[in-house]
Amino acid sequence: MKKILLISFSAILLFLVGCTATKPLEEEQTISAERIVKRLEANRRKIKSFVGKGTIFVITKELNTRSSFQVEIKRPDSLKVSFFGPFGIDLAYSLISQKDFQFYDVINNKYYKGKVRPGIIKDLMKINVPYDELMDAVNGSVNLTSKLRIEPVANQKDDGTYELIYSDSTNNTVSTIIIDASNLRIIRYLISDMRGKVSYQADYDGFRKVDDVYLPFNISINDKANDQKLRVEYRSVELNKLTEKLKLDIPDDAKVTDL
Repeated sequence: MKKILLISFSAILLFLVGCTATKPLEEEQTISAERIVKRLEANRRKIKSFVGKGTIFVITKELNTRSSFQVEIKRPDSLKVSFFGPFGIDLAYSLISQKDFQFYDVINNKYYKGKVRPGIIKDLMKINVPYDELMDAVNGSVNLTSKLRIEPVANQKDDGTYELIYSDSTNNTVSTIIIDASNLRIIRYLISDMRGKVSYQADYDGFRKVDDVYLPFNISINDKANDQKLRVEYRSVELNKLTEKLKLDIPDDAKVTDL
């Protein structure tokens, strides 16, 4: 179960990250907040598949670990995470879709499977993260679909950043997206209450251009509400090169458990 926690928690990477447009913001001095959001969302939708390899650091109440890993995404709904030990030894694999969850513990030759349902990720991983946030999180995106028709408070700062602030009085939260104004890279994402107390902070840096999209290769998350921290350091990333359906190769003699 501890390995399940590690695999799945790593899959969240959580609520993460930002893609950027290739045209500098300063070329459009009068660009509106609505236009910025649409450009960010357009760049997110360029990513049809994603493969990232690197190192993940996870700190929770139950876990404090570091591991090599690989994450693969095939839109619209397949996410695979693989973990490796020293010398590239296979440790475990997880494959999640909108409907199903699979996990293979290589060391103990145990295969777990079941239906994705409300609360199942929290039960297995001891974290409160819904599945629909996983896909964009691990490929370095922030899903702004729900905000396309909402006018945020927009502030352009003297330090060259641009803030988009969304207030949600129903949930008593404020979401703040901080953007590098010169190139539309999302560099920070914050969630706070109406009084300004931050419950979640994600920082993104180490940007590299991959197939005309800038992606953060370093992701740091401090999820204070759930008392967990995460850092991801990618060594390499590939976009839009996966063609086959993602799957797990399970040995015939593996012990199968339905969750």
